[in-house]
Amino acid sequence: MPIGFEEAIALTELEKPEVPDLISLARKVTLKYKGDGVFLRSIISAQTGNCPEDCSFCSQSAHYDTEVNAHPLMAAEKILLAAKQSEKLGAMDFCIVISAKGPTPRIFKKVLDVVDLLRAETNLKIGCSLCDLSEEQAYELKEHGVWRYNHNIETCRSYFPRICTTHTYDDRLRTARLVKKAGMQLCSGGILGMGESPEQRIELAFELRELGPSWVPINFLNPRPGTPFEKFPVLSPLEAVKTIAIFRLILPDKILMTAGGREVTLRDLQSMGLVAGANAMILGNYLTTPGRSPEEDLRMLDDLEMPVRKDVN
Repeated sequence: MPIGFEEAIALTELEKPEVPDLISLARKVTLKYKGDGVFLRSIISAQTGNCPEDCSFCSQSAHYDTEVNAHPLMAAEKILLAAKQSEKLGAMDFCIVISAKGPTPRIFKKVLDVVDLLRAETNLKIGCSLCDLSEEQAYELKEHGVWRYNHNIETCRSYFPRICTTHTYDDRLRTARLVKKAGMQLCSGGILGMGESPEQRIELAFELRELGPSWVPINFLNPRPGTPFEKFPVLSPLEAVKTIAIFRLILPDKILMTAGGREVTLRDLQSMGLVAGANAMILGNYLTTPGRSPEEDLRMLDDLEMPVRKDVN
């Protein structure tokens, strides 16, 4: 049975000597509800930069002067090549991501064509992250075989106004719920370390539990030059691991994925993050920042004797 809010808050106050016991408990919960092994996923920034939203953490926002080089939607052949490389490395899922408030009809048609190509040329499950969707678009994605849609709520409701003013928390929920209505798996999580309190991290976990995604990405702020959050300190590795473990106890039956910023935040404790409750991770690079080499991550899984899983059902 998942823990309650007050129990979770109490766990955030654990002293350092008690954290190993929390990690051990979270590992047992992972094995009981989700079994052993780690799911590997890969993403591609198919259209980068010039986003009209003002998310304070994001280097792709047109509101900020950042180091990101904007580019239009990649050619289908280039996306296919990246997908095939990911498949060879053991990824079970490949996600097409665009930077936008939502896809224009022209871009949406091109994305559908790419989805059809990837499904024909690979055995990967295909996901998308195209920001806001209309109901018609959500159902079209489902009809073309998109199995999973990523739409993070980013942070808890009480902190959301601090990170964005061009859309609301409820705007995020609307698309997330539409994804589930259309029959796709919802992938929705947030970013930790954006100045929120430990209690607000717990609020996020419980709001996610109510929303009910199948996958929960746990991202960590990697402060980007030129953004309002560029000078924010990153979470300590042990605090990040503790938070992963608490999320596992709140969300025992979800796939928890360590995603953007894990190398910067967890550093040498990346393997501990997997022991503490994460059972998926992004392989390779992120949207605008590099990840670890896939070979390093695969060696880490070998060292942990955690199998690579593809049996999501």
